Amino acid sequence: MTMGIDPRELTEEDLLRELRHLHVTRTETLRHGSEDALAHHTTRMAEMEREYMRRFPEREVDPGRLREGARQRG
Repeated sequence: MTMGIDPRELTEEDLLRELRHLHVTRTETLRHGSEDALAHHTTRMAEMEREYMRRFPEREVDPGRLREGARQRG
């Protein structure tokens, strides 16, 4: 069940904006939101992230973000 606009209907620009906003508001929702607000936020963030991964399955991955890459730098 989608809460709000279906992520598949968003433009790429809108999807990225929504993802940024969700990540910015995550800590506040975790610290100060009700259980329902946190559950809604989690569900919505997962919907948006799934859509991003569907659109960009071959996204560029920073080698430094991989465990193996972190060992090579350190």
